[in-house]
Amino acid sequence: MNKKATDFLVHNMVVILFVILCVLATFFSKQPLTFVVSELFTRIARNSFIVLSLIIPVIAGMGLNFGIVIGAMAAQLAIFLTTYWGLTGISGFLFTAGLATPFAVFFGFLVGKLFNYMKGNEMIGGLVLGYFADGIYQLVFLFIFGGVIKMNNPTLMIPTGIGVKNTIDLKDTVKYALDTVPMLTIVEIGFYLVLIGLAGSVIFKLSRKQAVDWKLVIVKAAVAVIIYALTFIGPVEQFLAADRLLLLSAVELWCLGVALWQLYSFVKWKLQTRNGGEEAGPNSFKPVKAIVNVILAALVYGLTYVPFIYNVLIVVRLPVLTYLCIGGLCCFNNILMKTRLGQDMRTVGQSRTVANAAGINVDRTRIIAMIFSTVLASWGQLIFLQNVGTISTYGAHTQVGQFAIAALLVGGASVQKATNKQALLGIVLFHTLFIVSPLAGKELFGDPVIGEYFRVFVSYGVIALALAMHAWKKPEKAKAEVKGQDDSKSSGGEQIKTA
Repeated sequence: MNKKATDFLVHNMVVILFVILCVLATFFSKQPLTFVVSELFTRIARNSFIVLSLIIPVIAGMGLNFGIVIGAMAAQLAIFLTTYWGLTGISGFLFTAGLATPFAVFFGFLVGKLFNYMKGNEMIGGLVLGYFADGIYQLVFLFIFGGVIKMNNPTLMIPTGIGVKNTIDLKDTVKYALDTVPMLTIVEIGFYLVLIGLAGSVIFKLSRKQAVDWKLVIVKAAVAVIIYALTFIGPVEQFLAADRLLLLSAVELWCLGVALWQLYSFVKWKLQTRNGGEEAGPNSFKPVKAIVNVILAALVYGLTYVPFIYNVLIVVRLPVLTYLCIGGLCCFNNILMKTRLGQDMRTVGQSRTVANAAGINVDRTRIIAMIFSTVLASWGQLIFLQNVGTISTYGAHTQVGQFAIAALLVGGASVQKATNKQALLGIVLFHTLFIVSPLAGKELFGDPVIGEYFRVFVSYGVIALALAMHAWKKPEKAKAEVKGQDDSKSSGGEQIKTA
């Protein structure tokens, strides 16, 4: 038991340290929880996507992708062009994301090709490559735009007409474009996507002469139609017309969703057992677990009636589509790891030697992982910029890698392993400290700058700690691999002698 506790503390020491720092800093900052929680959820929406884009390269054995700044540059190049062309709203944002994607794919391909020539040194390579790419970026924005490519736009270009201004205001273009999409629009788009998906699935199966479960298709379509029809009811339509969801409403909907899902699982299980289906199995219904889930949901709902919790929940408003994008990326990461490509990435990350022996194209797999990360990072930077509302043309991308990687590591991730849960936990802890540390520094020392210095020191310190631990564990891993190879050779020799 003591050994388990010791191992837990050792493996989670960074997380535990940051939990303690967050609690102490929040206490000494003397700020109300309504302010801290509201700011925290704003930062979660703003930063989560780009932090989650770091997970795939870690799984593929490429370490912490300091090269995501190149994805951020692709996003800023695209958003500058669409701002120059005057595109606005959600359509302008989607066009910007579409324009950034080919840039990010090309950049990710080049980065992946380079990393294949420097296996084992990807992190330092990504860091240096980011500085090199920044030089090209500065050349494009300071000289190419306006100098080589003539641009006549006084709001974007400096007075001489050559070079882009230090700050670009997105107020009249894509500011809050993603954050302010009404829930009614999201439901409507989701309804049509479900119908298109069902039709596509049926057509695909019929073209392959496969059996179609028409009953299941009709049930799914009917459920989609019923949900869409509910949006025409007055109170429901009024509720969905908002673009932000109260945190209180989100908690209530989550509790209701848990109860309904358990009820659905129970009914499905009963029908299967009545029809002679298997009662046991990995996906079978577990009554005890279902009851526990329902009780936990009831307890969470009961907590919403506690006054100080209620006061926090009614202050925070969540940008629905932004959080759906974050949830979608979490699902994508999980689904990807269950595919053949994801399994190849995991195998490459564990051992390139084993991957080669298994017939996996290691270089191709690593390039694909880097393209995924760069494209996702570009989209994450777009989400960040539309939420902030302005672009620091020459500085917005410079610290993207540092803060995103620090947030990932704070959640308990390492150079070799990272998950969605670790990324989200790290975002919460890291940005909580970012919110309250200047205020705590002001209360304790009379100077908020001390808190600013502290949080920058922490962000660099946690990266340095992770890299030091990686350097310490790397020789041990190499020795273990060599020992395993020697053992396999000796066992093979013994088998030959025996034969």
